[in-house]
Amino acid sequence: MEINPIILKFVYAAVVVGVVMGLCSYAVLAERKVCSWIQGRVGPNRTTLPLIGSIPVIGKFLTRLGIFQPVADGAKFLFKEDVTPAHVNKFYFIMAPVLSLVPALTTVVVVPFGRYVTEAGEIIPLVLADLDVGLLFLFAISSLGVYGVVLAGWSSNSKFSFLGGIRASAQMISYELAMGISVLPVLMWVNAPGTDGTLSLFDIGQAQEGLWFVMWMPLSFLIFLVCLFAETNRLPFDMAESETELVSGFHTEYSSFKFGLFFVGEYAHMIVGSCVITVLFLGGWNPAPFLTWDYLGFGDGILGAVLSVGTFMGKMCASLFLFIWVRWTLPRFRYDQVMRLGWQYLLPLSIANLIVYIFVIYFLDTTSF
Repeated sequence: MEINPIILKFVYAAVVVGVVMGLCSYAVLAERKVCSWIQGRVGPNRTTLPLIGSIPVIGKFLTRLGIFQPVADGAKFLFKEDVTPAHVNKFYFIMAPVLSLVPALTTVVVVPFGRYVTEAGEIIPLVLADLDVGLLFLFAISSLGVYGVVLAGWSSNSKFSFLGGIRASAQMISYELAMGISVLPVLMWVNAPGTDGTLSLFDIGQAQEGLWFVMWMPLSFLIFLVCLFAETNRLPFDMAESETELVSGFHTEYSSFKFGLFFVGEYAHMIVGSCVITVLFLGGWNPAPFLTWDYLGFGDGILGAVLSVGTFMGKMCASLFLFIWVRWTLPRFRYDQVMRLGWQYLLPLSIANLIVYIFVIYFLDTTSF
């Protein structure tokens, strides 16, 4: 019995979204654990489940790791009293958390997380939608997340929230320019003369079977990484929240489930951003520079698919760890420092980097014939 491909796509989408939501919950646990280790504490180590926690050795070990803590956190956000202040614009106040989460989950559809090689040698990308303009789609949709923050700040009718929303929009404009320009050298290399032009993220990952782009485009990688920190409102760029100045910024008036959606949206953006860094600069699903699973003899069939997905997930988790490590290591910048870094340093630096690689790629192209 042949299954309708449309139904299969819905099933794949549900599985991928479920995995991303699960990763978000355990990314919060990783944040709390890494934070506690950096500060010389233990972190979550008490929450347990009755049946599993009663198992003598395994239950105690899992409890000490905090494996069950995300279940308790999710239940808390779901069942706490949901307070909506009387002075807010209720329609936009309720819509803002959804608008903050949906773009992050939508961009997952174009992010490849591995590949499957059939017996006939056909390479099938493990992605929901392998668009030829996947990178353009990702930038267009991910930038919509700031509208949720701006709407939350405006609809709350609070000075703290409003300032947080204004800061988020200014920060997004300041850093998206440098982020987009920093990716152009990668696209020029993938779309060099003699190749089929594409903006597919899968093709960009496949192009790194030799030298990873982070190794010969380190400045592009650094600019993209800093801009990604700013785009996801993570320390030291969390101007939209800035607890010491704005209480909690744009989500000051939020509570319970709606606050939880903002929380999940932030970590979903981090996960998608880590995936994009992995595809664009860290070799995608390739285990090492100049080394592929095909070369090692494990590239075909289910085993090759599992190894490629595992490699990709490992790199993504390493990028997530970097997000968490930086948050609990560096202090928050001042707002004027954030604006100065974006406009006076990163933007000119990204333009200069682009010009240099235009000449480098042109020279390599003309001398190769």
